[in-house]
Amino acid sequence: MKTVSRRAARWLVVALATALSACTTLLPVQEGQKLIGSPQSAVQARFGQPTDVFNLPDGTTRWIYSKQPLGQQAYAADFDRNGSLTQFRNMLETQELYKARVGTWTRQDVLEHYGRTREPIQYYPLMKREVWSYRFRHENLWPSLFNFYFDDSGVLRQTQITPDPLNDPDRRR
Repeated sequence: MKTVSRRAARWLVVALATALSACTTLLPVQEGQKLIGSPQSAVQARFGQPTDVFNLPDGTTRWIYSKQPLGQQAYAADFDRNGSLTQFRNMLETQELYKARVGTWTRQDVLEHYGRTREPIQYYPLMKREVWSYRFRHENLWPSLFNFYFDDSGVLRQTQITPDPLNDPDRRR
């Protein structure tokens, strides 16, 4: 009987530890927002090395923590000129993606906002368009791709939301 109790206790401890670490993993925005005002070293200690780093024209810095190509998030840690965290958010949410300005934004703008695409870049010669795609959950519900179409001079000419083929039940068979 003691063996069963010890075994059950071990499983309970493992299950609780897993649940607690899952909460931290599943709530990175909340964890990041707790660090607002902290130095870059504190953010790096909590989240590790960023996947992309951008020195923005206004003197601030943006670190991207991308979960692409299979994840649906790219977290931005924005730092002021002194290196203190000012914002932490998921850039691949519908309202953030809708900030892209057709005819105004360039490849560099998309890169600085959402990080480097981890999907293969497509080029459609008849349209003369290069397409970058990012996985996200449209309206926090539907697994989708947000596609940015650039002309040959690098200007954003079109955006498009399509279903994510990785979540298409017909393709999973």
